[in-house]
Amino acid sequence: MFPAYWQSFLDQYSLTGKMASVPEDVDMSGLGAELTFMTPNESKQEAGDFYPGIAVLADGYVPVGNCEMGTGDPYFINSNDGPNGPLYRIYHEAVHAEEGYDASEAIATVLDHDNELVKYLE
Repeated sequence: MFPAYWQSFLDQYSLTGKMASVPEDVDMSGLGAELTFMTPNESKQEAGDFYPGIAVLADGYVPVGNCEMGTGDPYFINSNDGPNGPLYRIYHEAVHAEEGYDASEAIATVLDHDNELVKYLE
């Protein structure tokens, strides 16, 4: 499920199952982020069984982090961005089975470069 470059990133820093906490003043959406890095199986399940994963997979979004703040808004990379692309939060309530989603309302950029997450490991 993960692009090879993401799996290499996870392996390089032994990130699977670890948590990262991005402060509000660093998070480009201004909310702050607390996430646990997903396993490949968790990513596959989010993309295949749950929203927003189901709806955004065709557009290249790959789930990579579970929300630990209680909102249920998972974190994604986009395989079309390539290595060190942005980290996104996708608001599950803005993605619907029937209507799809409006990217400008459903997707927020958290970090310009996903590899910056290593600065915020707990």
